[in-house]
Amino acid sequence: MSKKEYVIARLVVKGKRFEVLVDPEKAYRYKEGEKISIEEVVVGDYIYKDAKKGLKASPSELQEVFGTDDVYKISAEIVKNGELQLTTEQRRKLLEMKRKQIIYYIARSAIDPKTKTPIPPTRIEKAMEEAKVSVDLYKSVEEQVADIVKAISKIIPIRIAKALVEIVIPAEYASKVAGQIMKLGEVKKSNWLANGSLVVQLEIPAGMQNELIDKVNDISKGNASIRVLNIV
Repeated sequence: MSKKEYVIARLVVKGKRFEVLVDPEKAYRYKEGEKISIEEVVVGDYIYKDAKKGLKASPSELQEVFGTDDVYKISAEIVKNGELQLTTEQRRKLLEMKRKQIIYYIARSAIDPKTKTPIPPTRIEKAMEEAKVSVDLYKSVEEQVADIVKAISKIIPIRIAKALVEIVIPAEYASKVAGQIMKLGEVKKSNWLANGSLVVQLEIPAGMQNELIDKVNDISKGNASIRVLNIV
């Protein structure tokens, strides 16, 4: 990345401005809570009062405001709580990334309440376009989903739901794959039968039914039986 692609992350504390140079995409991912090292996010090891003018904050000033002069601890606070000075193109790119995250989240969590089946991401995306849904770059996916689902429910039948799925694994596979199966959802009930088979009831986001079936078939080599008990 060339230096021109770096952007400023800015935070005002106690009326004083503090800035760091950052990689825009990594800084955004860091703000989103992704596990990424702050050392990967920032460019250089300086805290500025005005990055464009090259005016650095003094260690004593940092100590007074942040209680430390550790550049990376302060940078983490600036990136997490401050504003990213993004270009129009950078903002467009990150908004598109957030939009895809929302579409994926809804596709995994929602169903068509009439058919009780998952809704393809392409259908959700088209409904968002028709409903003229706007995505907020700085709100989390979870914060935006309820309003977006409400908006697109005027275009397509959709409901956020959970599915209770029962999986029966034959004895010859049960002990080998039990641990993997248990990680595929929230275990509501599990029972080892006298013949060595394992019966597991998992609760999953309703839109993940097909994904779960594919994973279980892969793990069990197609020898498990799967059925949806309930959708709520």
